[in-house]
Amino acid sequence: MIDIVITSFKEPRTIGRAIEGFLNQDIKNTYRITVAAPDEETLSVAKKYQKKNKNISIFKDPGKGKSYALNMLIPKLKGEIVVLSDGDVFIKDNSLKYLLEVFKDRQVGCATGRPVSIDDRNTLFGYWSHLLCDAGAHEARLKRAKKKEFLECSGYLWAFRNGVVKDFPLDVAEDTIVPYLFREKGYKIEYTPKAIVYVSFPKNLKDFINQKKRTSKGHETLSKYFDLRTLPRTKSFKNELKESYRAFTYPKTFKEMIYTLALFPIKLYIWTLVFYHTKIKKQHYTDAWERVESTK
Repeated sequence: MIDIVITSFKEPRTIGRAIEGFLNQDIKNTYRITVAAPDEETLSVAKKYQKKNKNISIFKDPGKGKSYALNMLIPKLKGEIVVLSDGDVFIKDNSLKYLLEVFKDRQVGCATGRPVSIDDRNTLFGYWSHLLCDAGAHEARLKRAKKKEFLECSGYLWAFRNGVVKDFPLDVAEDTIVPYLFREKGYKIEYTPKAIVYVSFPKNLKDFINQKKRTSKGHETLSKYFDLRTLPRTKSFKNELKESYRAFTYPKTFKEMIYTLALFPIKLYIWTLVFYHTKIKKQHYTDAWERVESTK
């Protein structure tokens, strides 16, 4: 039995595509899709699919954030494996099959798919999304997976073994801390690059900075739960700097090289903001629904 949870917030235009992506998967497992959202606009679209398919259920969350909603929902789930995704993304055919295959190994606790940008590579922000997905996240996870090293999951598409982690802390991004919690219990974390999830990313500077800042802040609170001096850390300014060389092999044209160079001062500015907010102002990550308008 597989439980698929699609968390969403004010995404009535894209939730149908997200649901259909899972309905079109070719798997033999018994499954249930649960759409969790706080707003009626999104849930009303999901209810139309529910009327046509008995394997779809609706969960109205109180609107306090994704981790808060998952903490309410997950104890109700009966599936051995829980698959998590978002209402503004959609998965490729057979992605679910590839994601679930690794759980045949009972030592695997978490598995993560591969985000792929659907934005126009010819634009500045579209190119940045491809660069960060491909030369950034994909290559980093692939390198760590080949070396059997620890890696974090992507919240766009990931899965974990149910019943191991009882609840998600609200001051750390769930796709960040849960793999650490599984690792602490002796489980392996796997990367399944064939499990592709298509994502639309920010298309203006304000949204880009805000999204990346929030993502980075979501990692900074890990030190509250773990001694990071003794644990592998995959998301940090130091790691980004160390692995930035891959960015220079990614451009195919002179324009793309200019786009690549333009990204570095922006990323430095974002990490400066993260340092200022978390270390100086003591404003840490908090669980909340935040809508990135330009991605919708």
